[in-house]
Amino acid sequence: MAVDQLPGQVREFTDCLNGLMARLDHGSGWCGVFWQRDPEGMGACLEGRELPPWDVVEALLQDFAGAYGPDAAVVEQERFRALHAAALAAYDARPGAREAVADRLDVMLRERKYAADRLAGLGRALASVSGPEEERALRLDLAWARDDHERATARCEELRVRVEKLADRRGDGAVGGGEGEVSAAVVPKQRKRRRGGARFAGAVEEEGAVVPPVVVAPAGGSAPRGARFAGAAEGEARAPSAEPEGLVDAGVRRRVGGVVEALSRLRREGRSGEAHALLVEAAYWPAAWYPPLAVELQRAGLGADWATLLWEAASLPAARLVAAADALVAAGRAGDGQQILRQGVVRPAEEIGVAVLGLLGEGRRREVGALLDAFVRMRTPEEAARCAVADPQTLVPLLLEAARQVSEERHWDVLHALRVAGLTV
Repeated sequence: MAVDQLPGQVREFTDCLNGLMARLDHGSGWCGVFWQRDPEGMGACLEGRELPPWDVVEALLQDFAGAYGPDAAVVEQERFRALHAAALAAYDARPGAREAVADRLDVMLRERKYAADRLAGLGRALASVSGPEEERALRLDLAWARDDHERATARCEELRVRVEKLADRRGDGAVGGGEGEVSAAVVPKQRKRRRGGARFAGAVEEEGAVVPPVVVAPAGGSAPRGARFAGAAEGEARAPSAEPEGLVDAGVRRRVGGVVEALSRLRREGRSGEAHALLVEAAYWPAAWYPPLAVELQRAGLGADWATLLWEAASLPAARLVAAADALVAAGRAGDGQQILRQGVVRPAEEIGVAVLGLLGEGRRREVGALLDAFVRMRTPEEAARCAVADPQTLVPLLLEAARQVSEERHWDVLHALRVAGLTV
């Protein structure tokens, strides 16, 4: 898209971004890392063809604070936050935005999972380090992995909010995208290089190490929040604890207390990578353990860790996802239970269809109802049609019934989308 064809809000943001970049040293700080990491993506952002994620803008403002002082950075951050939000809204008002943003979220979920797995692996390796040189190298790797994870987490949250707003706005759901997406490539992780077909996805491989830049924390800034489900397939879940799910007794409380104590210690010592690995493991605990874990985490002032664990839980296989939601609702935590389901159904529509068929094969119709209810509330009618492709004869009636339970309007929209997709109704 030519610059003179950009929406006014996007052009205004792009002009300010170019002005900011003109005042920064392109060979140092985060600015230098971004240019080295993905010059094509940076160029697209400066031309207005893409919007940088907010964490990238925030990092550039950190460079600005280092050069011009934190007071000047506060003013710039407030201005850029408003301009960035307006530019996103302009892009999301275009036809096809809903699916384009959802597709980008799928990509970033995989990015976040890779970063979480790497954090966990490096944390384990650091525990058995053999010498000071190896420890220094591992800590450098851990710093980059932690930055990768924080950025992917922030982007998943940013994209999730956009998806939910678009779902509330009941957009046209048309397949679109192409231009106007938020760039996912500008990630300061010089130890990795993308390869493969998709520009912002694909496998990663190691290359030369880079020392992270020294930056000034943004005045008034906030740390990235949340985590996100990683699109794990049904067969990819790790084995649950060997202890039976029904035994929420003194032994369970001791286990919960031990984890909360360990998390508190890791947070005090700044060992966030190892803390996150512990939360990932806890997400795969039996469903009945979730309520006591929530209580103890919040009692210990670790509410942010509970939120992270809920994000991680959304990657559970469908049956366990619903079981965790049920356990939370039964314990009086309906909001948490509903949140897990909402987050869990953001995975690809086709995967939801396969999961429903698996639950049906096990005779778990109640779980099917809960999963599809959340799905038709959160996703567009066109995505509901994609969900039915796996087995239209089985899935179409179930989707229509779930939609009818939401509203007659939603039922009609899903019915129309199924007919347009050529599925038998």
